[in-house]
Amino acid sequence: MTAATFDSTFVESEERQALRQAVAALGRRYGLEYFIRTTRAGEHTHELWQEAGKLGYLGVNLPEEYGGGGGGIAELSIVLEELGAAGSPLLMLVVSPAICGTVIARFGTDEQRRRWLPGIADGSARMAFGITEPEAGSNSHRLATVGRRDGTDWLVSGRKVFISGVDAADATLIVGRTEDARTGRLKPALFIVPRDTPGFEYRPIEMELTSPEKQFQLFLDDVRLPADALVGDEDAGLLQLFAGLNPERIMTAAFSIGMGRCALDRAVDYARTREVWKTAIGAHQGLAHPLAQARIEIELSRLMMQKAAFLYDSGDDLGAGEAANMAKFAAAEAAAKAVDQAVHTLGGNGLTTEYGLGALLTASRVARIAPVSREMILNFVAQHTLGLPKSY
Repeated sequence: MTAATFDSTFVESEERQALRQAVAALGRRYGLEYFIRTTRAGEHTHELWQEAGKLGYLGVNLPEEYGGGGGGIAELSIVLEELGAAGSPLLMLVVSPAICGTVIARFGTDEQRRRWLPGIADGSARMAFGITEPEAGSNSHRLATVGRRDGTDWLVSGRKVFISGVDAADATLIVGRTEDARTGRLKPALFIVPRDTPGFEYRPIEMELTSPEKQFQLFLDDVRLPADALVGDEDAGLLQLFAGLNPERIMTAAFSIGMGRCALDRAVDYARTREVWKTAIGAHQGLAHPLAQARIEIELSRLMMQKAAFLYDSGDDLGAGEAANMAKFAAAEAAAKAVDQAVHTLGGNGLTTEYGLGALLTASRVARIAPVSREMILNFVAQHTLGLPKSY
C-alpha cells in the first residue's frame, strides 16, 4: 500500500473535512427535535432536504456535468453521517443519490442522465428504489417482478414491499427480471417507473418506526413503459444491480454511525452534568466504560466504511462488496449498542420525549435487518471471505 493510498483512506483531505464541518453546521440548525417533531406530525423533512440540495450536498457523488459535486460515495457518506450525528438523518440519501443516482450515472443512457441526475443532485427530484418482494425478500434470483416486451414497449408486473419514500419520490427504480432471448432464463433488469404511471399503485405500511420516510407496498399490473425506461444494457442487469447495492450498504453504515454518534453525544452530555451524591454520574466506571466502548466501536466501523467507500470509488467493485458488507454489519451493531447504552445512561429520562432517545431505539434496530440482515452478511463473509461451503 502506497503512502498516497494510506493517506486518502485514513486521513481526510481538507476538502472532506470542510464538507464534514459545513454539513454538521446545517444539521445542527435542524437537529433531533426538528426531526422528531416533523415525523410525529406526519410530515416530511422537505425543508432540510431542499436546503441540503441547494447547498450541493445531495449530489456530491454525482458527475459535475450533471450538476453534481464530482465526488464519490465517500463524500456522500460524510453528508449522511453528519446529518445523522446532528439528529436529522435523511434516509432518502441512501436511496436517491446513492443507489439510483449511482446506477443511472454509471449505466444510464445520455437521456436518462440528463433527465434525472440534475434533479437528484439539487433535490428537486427524488427516486425510490424497489427491490424487496413479499416472497423473495432481497434475493434477486427469486424476484417475481417480470418485464416482457410488447412491441417497443415493456409491460412490467409484480409486487414489492418495504419500499421507502415512494410518496415523495418522482419515480421508483424497479428491480425486475426479463427473459434472456438466447437461454429463456430470467435475468435482472432495472426500470424507471414514474409515480403517476397507469397501473403503478403504492399503499402505505403501518410501522412502529418513527421516520418521516414512510414504507410502502407496490403493485405493478401490466405497467406499460417505453423502451427507454430500461436502465443500461439489458444483458448487464446483475452488474448494474450490484453497482447500486454496494453504495446502499456503505450509506446504511453512515446512517448507523451518525445515529450512534447522536445518541452517544446526548448520553455523554447528560453523564457530565447529572449529579448523584454530589458526583457526576460520568465519573462512575459502570457508566463511563460502556460509553467509551461505544465510541471505540463507532470509530472502528467508520474506518471500515471509509475503506469500503475508497474501494468503491476506486472502481474495485469486488473488494468494495466485502468491505461494504462488513461496514454495514459493524456499524449497525455499534449503533444499536450505543443507543441502548445512551438510554441506559439517562435511566428513565432516556425514554422521555424531552431527550428524544426513545425514538432511536426502534430506528437503530432497522439497520440490523435492512437492507440485508446481519445473518446474510455473515453468510457472505463465511462463503466469500473464508471460503466455507454454502448453506443454502
